[in-house]
Amino acid sequence: MAGNSFGTLFRFTTWGESHGPAIGVVVDGCPSLLDLVAETDIQPWMDKRRPGQSRYTTQRQEPDQVKILSGVFEGKTTGTPISLLIENTDQRSKDYSDIAGKFRPGHADYTYWQKYGIRDYRGGGRSSARETACRVAAGAVARKVLGSAIQVRGALVQVGPHKIDRSRWDWAEIDNNPFFCPDPVAATQWAEYLDGIRKSGSSVGAVVELVASGVPVGLGDPLYDKLDSDLACAMMTINAVKGVEIGNGFAAAELTGEDNADQMRMGADGQPQFLTNNAGGILGGISTGQDIVVRFAVKPTSSILTPRQTVDIAGNDTDILTKGRHDPCVGIRAVPVGEAMMACVLADHLLRRRAERRE
Repeated sequence: MAGNSFGTLFRFTTWGESHGPAIGVVVDGCPSLLDLVAETDIQPWMDKRRPGQSRYTTQRQEPDQVKILSGVFEGKTTGTPISLLIENTDQRSKDYSDIAGKFRPGHADYTYWQKYGIRDYRGGGRSSARETACRVAAGAVARKVLGSAIQVRGALVQVGPHKIDRSRWDWAEIDNNPFFCPDPVAATQWAEYLDGIRKSGSSVGAVVELVASGVPVGLGDPLYDKLDSDLACAMMTINAVKGVEIGNGFAAAELTGEDNADQMRMGADGQPQFLTNNAGGILGGISTGQDIVVRFAVKPTSSILTPRQTVDIAGNDTDILTKGRHDPCVGIRAVPVGEAMMACVLADHLLRRRAERRE
């Protein structure tokens, strides 16, 4: 099975299945002599994604404790591959025994079975969002490469049809609610809305916004390794993501050239300054020095309690409902995953620029 690695100079490979004994990631290309301790540098990011922290996410109880198996000596990276292990401790494979021979609508069951002739029906196996824990671990290492000058943050800006009010945006609020929501009023409204979705056994989609600040000018390699194309690719690899936009994105289609162009003036520091950031911090595939803004849309969780029409592996028409512990809005836990993927892309391009300049 190909396609389990991501990145060029900063590169990671994930492995494992949802209901196997463990999952993990091997990070290659990390420079030596960086401080890296599992408890303080990786675990806090894992805890942001960890399931079972509120009634709005899956109740699967996984501590997601990370163990560093290689690539670190006496708290410093050695420049060799960093292997990280995350044990699975709360599998309930019996929840999936009734659907072993059926294809769940909206899932990868049918396509995996057609491509490989076999599928792990226990929670989706390799296609499960459980794999995203590995990405968050890799993203924690990427943040060490970026250092303190580059900050990557994410927020949930829409749940179903309900959007935040951007005039109330406050980054400090994302730690005050279970939704990573920067709008306290919207967070309260979402709680009531998602309670109804959860109790009905249904699910709903969401939109996540990522912002990277402090990114230097010049990251990105046109034409086919543009920074924005790599970011879009990274987000599309996340489970359940169905759309990505940079800056104004699709809203730019409604603007005139006068409205969309980011005009410039010389700043007091003698450097060009942009008056707006419609481009999302990237022009021609190269970072401008402004905040990089990426949004992605997450579809509703496909596992729901409402019976759906499907077929089985014998070719019979049948109905299916998916039992088990599932997120009523998988977009909530996608926030730290998106942050991690953005950090990995930026770390990769930062190392590429250093190689070009022989820094």
